[in-house]
Amino acid sequence: MIRVTVLYPNSDDASFNIDYYRDSHMKMISELLTPFGLRKTGIEKGIAGMGPGTPAPFIATGFIEFDSVEEFGKGFEAHGDKIMADIPNYTNVQPDVQISEIVS
Repeated sequence: MIRVTVLYPNSDDASFNIDYYRDSHMKMISELLTPFGLRKTGIEKGIAGMGPGTPAPFIATGFIEFDSVEEFGKGFEAHGDKIMADIPNYTNVQPDVQISEIVS
């Protein structure tokens, strides 16, 4: 099982519409990628860093899970342009992406 985590770095000028991300973007991802083996999605909204009063390093994170990198690759090859084109609708942040193997 693999997880694709999308991290949106926080900064003073970062904006992020969590409602749009949840209600439109992730819904679109589910519709487009479920036929390619999408198993699970999730969203986290950053609220704080480790120390008291420190800002969260990420304004938000999202994840999608598949059985394999190959399944994700096929889905992203088919629909990646549409998914990426939607980013300006909810944020002005360039996301970081990590693909991980779930080990526990």
